[in-house]
Amino acid sequence: MAISQFDSFIKTLKKVFMLDQAELDFGIYRIMNQKRKDIEKYLNENLKTQVTEVLSNNKSSQVAEFENELKEARKAAEMLGISPDDMPKVKDLKAKIASLGNTEDLENEVYSHLSTFFSRYYDKGDFVSQRRYKKNVYAIPYEGEDVKLYWANSDQYYIKTSEYFRNYRFKLDSGKYVEFTLKEASTEQNNNKAQNNVERRFALYEACPVEVINDELHINFTYEPYPKVTKQKTLIESAFNAVKDLLPSEFKMDVLALRPTDSDRSRTLLQKHLADYVARNTFDYFIHKDLKGFLSRELDFYIKNEILEIDDIDARTTESFLAHLTVIKAIKNVGSKIIEFLASLENFQKRLWLKKKMVVSADYCITLDRVPENLYAEICANDAQREEWVKLFAIDEIKSSQPDGFFKEGAVVGYSIPLTEQFLMENPFLVLDTAFFTDDFKRKLISVIDDIDEKCDGLLINSENFQALNLLQCKYESNVKCVYLDPPYNTGSDNLFAYKDNFLHSSWASMMKDRTELAKNLMNRYSTIWVSTDDGEYANLKLNLDTIFGEDNFLCDIIWNSRKSVSNDAIVSGATNHTTLFAKCKNIVKENKADFKVDANEEGFINPDNDPNGPWKLDPMDAPGIRTNLSYGITNPLSGQIYYPASGRHWRFEEKDVIRLMREGRILFGKTGNAKPAYKRYKYEAMGKGDAITSLWDDVKTTADGTKLLLNIFGESLPKEFIDQIKPKPVEFIDRIINVSTKENDIIMDYFCGSATTAHAAINRCRTGHKSRYILCDMNNNFNILTKPRIQKVIYSEDWNNGKPVSRKGSSHCFKYMRLEQYEDTLNNLVVKKNTLMDQGGEFFDGYMLGYLLDTETKDSLFSLDWFVNPWNTKLKITRNNETKEEKIDLVETFNYLIGLKVQRISYPKSDICVVEGYNRKEEHILIIWRDCTKVSNEDLNEFFRRMAYSTRDKEFDKIYVNGDNNLENLKTDGDAWKVTLIEQEFSKRMFEAE
Repeated sequence: MAISQFDSFIKTLKKVFMLDQAELDFGIYRIMNQKRKDIEKYLNENLKTQVTEVLSNNKSSQVAEFENELKEARKAAEMLGISPDDMPKVKDLKAKIASLGNTEDLENEVYSHLSTFFSRYYDKGDFVSQRRYKKNVYAIPYEGEDVKLYWANSDQYYIKTSEYFRNYRFKLDSGKYVEFTLKEASTEQNNNKAQNNVERRFALYEACPVEVINDELHINFTYEPYPKVTKQKTLIESAFNAVKDLLPSEFKMDVLALRPTDSDRSRTLLQKHLADYVARNTFDYFIHKDLKGFLSRELDFYIKNEILEIDDIDARTTESFLAHLTVIKAIKNVGSKIIEFLASLENFQKRLWLKKKMVVSADYCITLDRVPENLYAEICANDAQREEWVKLFAIDEIKSSQPDGFFKEGAVVGYSIPLTEQFLMENPFLVLDTAFFTDDFKRKLISVIDDIDEKCDGLLINSENFQALNLLQCKYESNVKCVYLDPPYNTGSDNLFAYKDNFLHSSWASMMKDRTELAKNLMNRYSTIWVSTDDGEYANLKLNLDTIFGEDNFLCDIIWNSRKSVSNDAIVSGATNHTTLFAKCKNIVKENKADFKVDANEEGFINPDNDPNGPWKLDPMDAPGIRTNLSYGITNPLSGQIYYPASGRHWRFEEKDVIRLMREGRILFGKTGNAKPAYKRYKYEAMGKGDAITSLWDDVKTTADGTKLLLNIFGESLPKEFIDQIKPKPVEFIDRIINVSTKENDIIMDYFCGSATTAHAAINRCRTGHKSRYILCDMNNNFNILTKPRIQKVIYSEDWNNGKPVSRKGSSHCFKYMRLEQYEDTLNNLVVKKNTLMDQGGEFFDGYMLGYLLDTETKDSLFSLDWFVNPWNTKLKITRNNETKEEKIDLVETFNYLIGLKVQRISYPKSDICVVEGYNRKEEHILIIWRDCTKVSNEDLNEFFRRMAYSTRDKEFDKIYVNGDNNLENLKTDGDAWKVTLIEQEFSKRMFEAE
């Protein structure tokens, strides 16, 4: 039986509204499935009624007019005594009424066009710009620019994370784990084929579909191009049928346990996770920034270009054209309502994406020389910390007597279980991690560190980088001096970047643009940004950065000789790497170019004439350009020959200065005395001024050297194959960037930090007395096995071999590391509470469905006042390694970032009260009082204020924040602002202010 146009229309809308994914129970799909009945009712009943009404109302008014005329014509015929049916006017009016068509035909035309329109722009969870100008030709927005960079997803946020792409792991009821492993992915050549009627699909890795590694079940997949007619669902069904017969007995019962749905009562746990795995990796790459505006413009364009055909106007009768306009009106009316609904869903997701995310946990890694000795007894008793030190630093190899060892004279205490306080004192650069200790220990440690933010040398954030940058906006605005990025290169073969089929480069461009725009806000006026890429994305990156920083702020493209070996398998063996360099403000960098230099190269300085001023070398006397006062002849006093600047150049010094320099012996005429004049520059002068960098870096180490260093740092604790895939930059490469672009105490930021080479270079500079602070961000599992451990190791010892410290020469250091709530966590914490407003019908129901459905019914799970009753017991469901469980959230740390507080001190004068002091970006002195409102009443709070000598009347603090309703005396400050503000009120405002 042929499917009706209406049924086809509803089928399209079910895809668009994600109602065809009933088996998925994560993220926005879980929410949409909970509202399935309400949405289907709206689509099946309300929309159909509205189409019928629009068409009927327009048709009825025209038919009524013609029927009245027909009635009068019949009367006139009868009065004349002739048959009405033979009268020309009656025939004409009958024809006009018939030409208006029946309502069913018009409805089918409306449904057909709406199906075509919405299916055209929707693709696997995303709306993509595909405005058809004519067949196979698309129109793009152009506003008269000289050069226009445009990509298909330029008006969308890229939200996909490689974490989900690479690993999918879940826990069984037995406590065992199952992981879906991407064993073999497309090569670059295969990815290029994805443009021609093929798309990548997940399929079982037939060479080794199932294996057990360390008591963990691994089910292996490939992600390869298949013909588009190959259904992903079919491949996954085949994978399930193959795997269920290969499951080891110890896993079989749990993996095949039932997880039924309404539509599939026999669904197993494995089938549920297979569906989630595929959906997470093939759906939802983007969130539109303005879906309503985009689709509304496209609908107008579609109507004008493909429905309202101007060439047909003359060929149509007036009645036929009016009927056609009726169809257009219905398409516009119903299409606009669907767009309104879709936009409300997309805006809801955008709101969740832009919401400042919670700090789930915040801890410190700090060397023992900064830890009070009265805490050493607790440290010695902590086996978990001792075991990590053995794992990271091999402290079990420190023996009791090492006269030629690494410690202070007379140090003889060796490793023991438990550790001794003397051992801790003799190992001042052991890196303590507060995550191994109780909250009470952590509070005691933090309370004794004054100016704690300033004392922190680094900040590590374990998070998707957009969310990390978004949270940093207020606290670090205009505070970063240098940004270095080594993003995934998007070659297709590196498997580090997940992209939507057929949108390889546009996915990457969107990912880079939004994050770089956030980073730009954090950069100060003097800052620069350095981005490493290969040939694959360099050209697109340059244009992308042009749009963000302005092409006038481009400084150069640095070419680094990253590889010395030759690959004979390639057509051209790649040996270089691009690092694109932009200034936030080139004019300011130019004005301060004396600071934009590396330490001078000491090579070439000699002292053959025993000059008392020390080693020297000859520099050219001329410079580019023509300046009249610097264009004159210089006479060689020995030969009498006169030298002039070369064509288009001038001398570097005025003539009177040259005469003086010749008397001082600073101008020489070559080894034989017969060459053009050169300037004698002393080494001490060069070292003070430094050298300008060049755009060719062939004098720093290579990727192979960076890999070798990692292998020495980690030894056998990480597989060599894993380290080989990382392709890290050598420390010397990043050191040169930090050297040229920062001064003492400046911040360098890297939000694709990977193996933490940036932090390694900054720590090395601290060893030489040049303090560099760093902010690093990375989201994947490497954070705990690579990023953070590397930093801990290089703090403890400057040199390593086979995973063990060589000298144990450490550096006094402290860094904070945080883990943030993620977009997926926000979705998973949504709870839908049906509103009674849904029970109302008519226009109110339509308006509620279209504009307020999700916002209204999920608001309590996005922000709750209950969180602030006891801020130390706030919990959210957080997912790690695809295992979701409730974890406590750090509201205190989150609030510090939301208000941009530079923390001076955090103290706990009572067990149920936390006091935070610091300054905000306006240099206002801030006091924050957190309390457990179930134990600290308003009377207790007032007494605490009196005992601490706090006052809302004096000028010690400009603002005071307190959680929970209180009766503290309050004063108005500027305008309508009050000195004492509820934390809840400010928290809510700041969390959603990006909207």
